Amino acid sequence: MSKSSESKPSDLRSRKRLATRRAISFVADRLFQDRGFDNVTIDDIAAAADVGRMTVFNYFPRKEDMFFDRDEEGREILRDTLLNRNSETSPIEALRLLAHQLLAEQRPYVEFSRRSQGFIRTIEGSETLKARARAIRDELAQVVSVALSESVRRDPDDPDARLAAAVLLATWSIAFIEAHRTFRQSADTKAAEAMFLGIVDKGTVGLKAILAGTPYI
Repeated sequence: MSKSSESKPSDLRSRKRLATRRAISFVADRLFQDRGFDNVTIDDIAAAADVGRMTVFNYFPRKEDMFFDRDEEGREILRDTLLNRNSETSPIEALRLLAHQLLAEQRPYVEFSRRSQGFIRTIEGSETLKARARAIRDELAQVVSVALSESVRRDPDDPDARLAAAVLLATWSIAFIEAHRTFRQSADTKAAEAMFLGIVDKGTVGLKAILAGTPYI
Protein backbone atom coordinates (compact mmCIF):
# COMPACT_ATOMS: atom_id res chain seq x y z
CA MET A 1 0.00 0.00 0.00
CA SER A 2 1.44 3.37 -0.99
CA LYS A 3 2.06 6.15 1.50
CA SER A 4 -0.48 8.40 -0.25
CA SER A 5 -3.21 5.76 -0.08
CA GLU A 6 -2.48 5.21 3.63
CA SER A 7 -2.95 8.91 4.35
CA LYS A 8 -6.35 9.23 2.72
CA PRO A 9 -8.43 7.41 5.38
CA SER A 10 -6.65 9.36 8.09
CA ASP A 11 -7.31 12.64 6.27
CA LEU A 12 -10.94 11.65 5.78
CA ARG A 13 -11.33 10.82 9.46
CA SER A 14 -9.74 14.12 10.41
CA ARG A 15 -12.10 16.04 8.15
CA LYS A 16 -15.10 14.19 9.54
CA ARG A 17 -14.00 14.86 13.12
CA LEU A 18 -13.47 18.52 12.35
CA ALA A 19 -16.86 18.75 10.65
CA THR A 20 -18.56 17.12 13.64
CA ARG A 21 -16.75 19.39 16.06
CA ARG A 22 -17.76 22.47 14.11
CA ALA A 23 -21.37 21.30 13.85
CA ILE A 24 -21.62 20.78 17.61
CA SER A 25 -20.01 24.15 18.28
CA PHE A 26 -22.35 25.90 15.83
CA VAL A 27 -25.45 24.38 17.39
CA ALA A 28 -24.23 25.11 20.92
CA ASP A 29 -23.46 28.72 20.06
CA ARG A 30 -26.96 29.21 18.66
CA LEU A 31 -28.55 27.73 21.79
CA PHE A 32 -26.33 29.78 24.09
CA GLN A 33 -27.29 33.02 22.38
CA ASP A 34 -30.99 32.14 22.22
CA ARG A 35 -31.42 30.86 25.78
CA GLY A 36 -28.38 32.03 27.71
CA PHE A 37 -25.34 29.86 28.46
CA ASP A 38 -26.46 28.71 31.91
CA ASN A 39 -29.90 27.64 30.64
CA VAL A 40 -28.54 25.18 28.07
CA THR A 41 -27.60 21.62 29.04
CA ILE A 42 -25.30 19.14 27.36
CA ASP A 43 -28.37 17.04 26.59
CA ASP A 44 -29.94 20.05 24.84
CA ILE A 45 -26.84 20.43 22.68
CA ALA A 46 -26.58 16.72 21.89
CA ALA A 47 -30.22 16.59 20.85
CA ALA A 48 -29.99 19.71 18.67
CA ALA A 49 -26.77 18.46 17.02
CA ASP A 50 -28.21 14.95 16.59
CA VAL A 51 -25.30 13.27 18.37
CA GLY A 52 -24.92 11.33 21.60
CA ARG A 53 -24.14 12.99 24.92
CA MET A 54 -20.74 11.26 25.09
CA THR A 55 -19.92 12.46 21.58
CA VAL A 56 -20.26 16.03 22.80
CA PHE A 57 -17.90 15.32 25.71
CA ASN A 58 -15.42 13.60 23.38
CA TYR A 59 -15.00 16.87 21.50
CA PHE A 60 -15.57 19.33 24.33
CA PRO A 61 -14.66 18.27 27.90
CA ARG A 62 -16.41 21.37 29.31
CA LYS A 63 -19.46 23.25 28.18
CA GLU A 64 -17.42 26.46 28.15
CA ASP A 65 -15.10 24.92 25.55
CA MET A 66 -17.96 24.94 23.05
CA PHE A 67 -18.41 28.66 23.53
CA PHE A 68 -14.70 29.54 23.41
CA ASP A 69 -14.03 27.02 20.65
CA ARG A 70 -11.34 29.13 18.95
CA ASP A 71 -9.20 29.37 22.07
CA GLU A 72 -6.51 26.94 20.93
CA GLU A 73 -6.42 28.48 17.47
CA GLY A 74 -5.73 31.87 19.06
CA ARG A 75 -2.88 30.44 21.11
CA GLU A 76 -1.28 28.97 18.01
CA ILE A 77 -1.50 32.29 16.17
CA LEU A 78 0.25 34.07 19.03
CA ARG A 79 2.98 31.44 19.24
CA ASP A 80 3.53 31.37 15.47
CA THR A 81 3.65 35.16 15.29
CA LEU A 82 6.48 35.29 17.81
CA LEU A 83 8.45 32.22 16.83
CA ASN A 84 8.22 32.64 13.05
CA ARG A 85 8.51 36.41 12.78
CA ASN A 86 10.85 38.21 10.40
CA SER A 87 14.24 38.58 12.09
CA GLU A 88 14.12 42.34 11.44
CA THR A 89 10.86 42.70 13.39
CA SER A 90 11.03 42.78 17.19
CA PRO A 91 8.73 40.48 19.18
CA ILE A 92 6.65 43.36 20.56
CA GLU A 93 6.31 44.97 17.15
CA ALA A 94 5.31 41.62 15.65
CA LEU A 95 2.41 41.41 18.10
CA ARG A 96 1.31 44.95 17.28
CA LEU A 97 1.35 44.13 13.59
CA LEU A 98 -0.63 40.97 14.34
CA ALA A 99 -3.53 43.07 15.66
CA HIS A 100 -3.61 45.00 12.38
CA GLN A 101 -3.34 41.78 10.36
CA LEU A 102 -6.22 40.10 12.21
CA LEU A 103 -8.49 43.05 11.45
CA ALA A 104 -7.38 43.21 7.83
CA GLU A 105 -8.18 39.51 7.46
CA GLN A 106 -11.52 39.97 9.26
CA ARG A 107 -10.76 37.25 11.78
CA PRO A 108 -13.64 36.46 14.17
CA TYR A 109 -11.54 37.25 17.26
CA VAL A 110 -11.67 40.94 16.42
CA GLU A 111 -15.10 41.22 14.83
CA PHE A 112 -17.11 44.24 15.94
CA SER A 113 -20.57 43.90 14.46
CA ARG A 114 -24.19 43.19 15.33
CA ARG A 115 -23.42 39.50 15.10
CA SER A 116 -20.52 39.72 17.55
CA GLN A 117 -22.69 41.56 20.08
CA GLY A 118 -24.58 38.32 20.69
CA PHE A 119 -21.29 36.72 21.71
CA ILE A 120 -20.55 39.54 24.15
CA ARG A 121 -24.06 39.55 25.63
CA THR A 122 -23.83 35.81 26.24
CA ILE A 123 -20.60 36.27 28.20
CA GLU A 124 -22.04 39.18 30.17
CA GLY A 125 -25.04 37.06 31.12
CA SER A 126 -23.02 34.18 32.61
CA GLU A 127 -20.69 34.23 35.60
CA THR A 128 -19.29 30.90 34.38
CA LEU A 129 -18.28 32.39 31.02
CA LYS A 130 -16.86 35.53 32.60
CA ALA A 131 -14.71 33.39 34.88
CA ARG A 132 -13.55 31.27 31.94
CA ALA A 133 -12.75 34.41 29.92
CA ARG A 134 -10.54 35.65 32.75
CA ALA A 135 -8.85 32.27 32.96
CA ILE A 136 -8.21 32.23 29.22
CA ARG A 137 -6.64 35.68 29.45
CA ASP A 138 -4.27 34.42 32.15
CA GLU A 139 -3.47 31.29 30.13
CA LEU A 140 -2.77 33.39 27.03
CA ALA A 141 -0.43 35.57 29.08
CA GLN A 142 1.53 32.44 29.99
CA VAL A 143 1.61 31.34 26.34
CA VAL A 144 2.88 34.76 25.25
CA SER A 145 5.44 34.91 28.06
CA VAL A 146 6.98 31.56 27.13
CA ALA A 147 6.93 32.30 23.39
CA LEU A 148 8.47 35.73 23.96
CA SER A 149 11.36 34.33 25.97
CA GLU A 150 11.86 31.50 23.49
CA SER A 151 11.86 33.93 20.57
CA VAL A 152 14.92 35.72 21.98
CA ARG A 153 16.49 32.63 23.57
CA ARG A 154 15.98 33.68 27.15
CA ASP A 155 14.98 31.54 30.10
CA PRO A 156 11.26 30.56 30.03
CA ASP A 157 10.82 32.24 33.42
CA ASP A 158 12.36 35.52 32.29
CA PRO A 159 10.66 38.28 34.36
CA ASP A 160 10.83 40.74 31.46
CA ALA A 161 8.83 38.30 29.33
CA ARG A 162 6.24 37.82 32.09
CA LEU A 163 5.91 41.58 32.49
CA ALA A 164 5.56 42.08 28.75
CA ALA A 165 2.91 39.38 28.46
CA ALA A 166 0.88 40.75 31.36
CA VAL A 167 0.88 44.28 29.97
CA LEU A 168 0.16 43.05 26.46
CA LEU A 169 -2.87 40.97 27.48
CA ALA A 170 -4.21 43.81 29.63
CA THR A 171 -3.84 46.18 26.67
CA TRP A 172 -5.58 43.86 24.24
CA SER A 173 -8.36 43.13 26.73
CA ILE A 174 -9.08 46.83 27.22
CA ALA A 175 -8.90 47.40 23.47
CA PHE A 176 -11.37 44.57 22.90
CA ILE A 177 -13.83 45.83 25.53
CA GLU A 178 -13.68 49.45 24.39
CA ALA A 179 -14.07 48.51 20.74
CA HIS A 180 -17.22 46.54 21.49
CA ARG A 181 -18.51 49.42 23.61
CA THR A 182 -17.86 51.79 20.72
CA PHE A 183 -19.81 49.57 18.35
CA ARG A 184 -22.66 49.20 20.82
CA GLN A 185 -22.95 52.99 21.08
CA SER A 186 -22.45 53.85 17.42
CA ALA A 187 -23.16 50.70 15.36
CA ASP A 188 -20.04 51.78 13.44
CA THR A 189 -17.65 48.90 12.73
CA LYS A 190 -14.90 51.16 11.41
CA ALA A 191 -15.02 53.33 14.53
CA ALA A 192 -14.81 50.21 16.69
CA GLU A 193 -11.84 48.89 14.73
CA ALA A 194 -10.09 52.25 15.00
CA MET A 195 -10.65 52.19 18.76
CA PHE A 196 -9.20 48.69 19.02
CA LEU A 197 -6.08 49.48 17.00
CA GLY A 198 -5.62 52.86 18.66
CA ILE A 199 -5.45 51.29 22.11
CA VAL A 200 -3.19 48.46 20.92
CA ASP A 201 -0.82 50.96 19.30
CA LYS A 202 -0.75 53.19 22.40
CA GLY A 203 -0.18 50.19 24.62
CA THR A 204 2.69 49.06 22.40
CA VAL A 205 4.39 52.44 22.73
CA GLY A 206 4.17 52.13 26.51
CA LEU A 207 5.33 48.54 26.46
CA LYS A 208 8.38 49.44 24.39
CA ALA A 209 9.27 52.10 26.95
CA ILE A 210 8.88 49.62 29.80
CA LEU A 211 11.12 47.08 28.03
CA ALA A 212 13.82 49.51 26.93
CA GLY A 213 17.19 47.78 26.93
CA THR A 214 15.76 44.29 26.44
CA PRO A 215 15.79 42.17 23.26
CA TYR A 216 11.98 42.24 23.08
CA ILE A 217 11.86 45.64 21.38
